[in-house]
Amino acid sequence: MKNSFWKLIVALNLLLLFAAGCADKSDSGNSKDLGDVDVANSPERDAEIQKYNLELKKKLASERTPCDDIAITEFVINHYAEGTYLVDIDNVNTYNQTKPALLNLPNSSRYIFGIIAKSKIGERLIEPENIVGYNQSYIDLDSTELGTAFFYLTLFECVDNEISVVWEKIIPSHGGFNTFSYQTWKYRNIPYIKVNFHYARGSGHIDYNYFLINGIRDIPHLMMTYEGINFKRTIANIDDNEFPDFYEHIYFDPGDKVVEKDSVGFIWNLKDSVYVNTRNNLQTRSY
Repeated sequence: MKNSFWKLIVALNLLLLFAAGCADKSDSGNSKDLGDVDVANSPERDAEIQKYNLELKKKLASERTPCDDIAITEFVINHYAEGTYLVDIDNVNTYNQTKPALLNLPNSSRYIFGIIAKSKIGERLIEPENIVGYNQSYIDLDSTELGTAFFYLTLFECVDNEISVVWEKIIPSHGGFNTFSYQTWKYRNIPYIKVNFHYARGSGHIDYNYFLINGIRDIPHLMMTYEGINFKRTIANIDDNEFPDFYEHIYFDPGDKVVEKDSVGFIWNLKDSVYVNTRNNLQTRSY
């Protein structure tokens, strides 16, 4: 009798666990379907959610300033194609509040740099959380399944609380955005915007550097630098003009150690708009 009682208890517990497992699978499946079908594949539904979240931010904002992040978010929703977002800076500390990728020109409230991500036409809409952060730098291997993101460094202008776009320049990456900052190239005292992306596959990072050679309102000049376990490219001043050059560092990596063996300079060819290897002019780089 005692054994039968315990067998009954065990059977009931197994039955309850099975039922709970089925319920969990059913609930999560419905939730996923709603998220994927109604939002990622429905620009109209996505736009509704964006506008709802924007109105919520407006209500919660204790203090507003002209052309603040809420105003620029609203501008993007109203003036860009569906599936376009003002992205957030990578939040490496889970206790910190996420911040939009906006950067004021130093000592100025007129010009604001921002990072915009656009969804590729014909594919499912991107999701901002899938393109920001270290793990999201793997998205290049599977970008179409999650939607393909096109990043842009954008310069906004704020005049009398009205926002307009001065220019936008594409960022040649699809995922893994980290942060960006205002820098100055010491050799020529030329300002530039450094846009930093994680590069998990190489245990490193990539910087897309936008040099404001002809002033704030002109389209900037792009030059890429990077660093990882066995690769590195650094800014240089080789031919002493206003365009930055770079050194491509060459490593010997037999597997047990990594040793830098050499470095090769590349200079900007203004006529052909490419970087040219100083040792082999047949080898060029676009940026």
